[in-house]
Amino acid sequence: MSVKAKKHLGQHFLTDESIAKDIADALTENGYENVLEIGPGMGVLTKYLLQKKPKVTVFEIDTESVTYLKEVFPVEQIQVNTSKEKFEIIEGDFLKCNLQQIFYHKQVAIIGNFPYNISSQIVFKAIDNRAIVPEFAGMFQKEVAMRIAEKEGSKVYGILSVLTQAFFDVEYLFTVPPTVFNPPPKVDSGVIRFIRKKDFTLPVDEKLFFRVVKTAFNQRRKMLRSSLKSFNLSDSLKEDPIFAKRPEQLSVLEFISLTKKLS
Repeated sequence: MSVKAKKHLGQHFLTDESIAKDIADALTENGYENVLEIGPGMGVLTKYLLQKKPKVTVFEIDTESVTYLKEVFPVEQIQVNTSKEKFEIIEGDFLKCNLQQIFYHKQVAIIGNFPYNISSQIVFKAIDNRAIVPEFAGMFQKEVAMRIAEKEGSKVYGILSVLTQAFFDVEYLFTVPPTVFNPPPKVDSGVIRFIRKKDFTLPVDEKLFFRVVKTAFNQRRKMLRSSLKSFNLSDSLKEDPIFAKRPEQLSVLEFISLTKKLS
């Protein structure tokens, strides 16, 4: 049995075993007992995750893939053969699930070969649940992976870069060519890893920080005194040198400082 990739789900099944192992090995296994894989498809990554210490839960929305996974990875057999306390296949939409409830507020690393069309939403969900997500590793469209990992001063540095790097240390690990997928995508992919910072709280109002970052980058070519005018800047504040910059010039720490000024 095999599973047919479905375009509407953005499925591109990884066929290269060595790359699957490299993605699994991106996990440090430090500080958590659970791993959640999103969109396992036919389980090429799953088999390598099952060789590791943490419990493995896979989240799959495709019913055909779920049927396949249950045949190839029978839960009872895995628990006997690997001494794993738990292996679970959950059928459903990861973006709609309550991670805190599923993992009883315990720490869980997130990993996967993510569908390109929802990869940014997956990142934002990990950020929202960062209190229980110490680590995150996965494959994205290369352009998105580079954007998340990019530092200030680059034209691809943006909202995803700042909001992710405010809470996680991000590392771009390696590039994956289209030829190792079935069907092959039209672009290269990139694998990145996030490690949660020791202090993953902000010294400013979080909602305001998110709003400042998003508002600034919505008009990224303008100076901040123009793009942030909806914040009713005082004349004295407009004279602050930071407002003569464009958003891509600001580091995460400078965005925090900017938020303090606006509060």
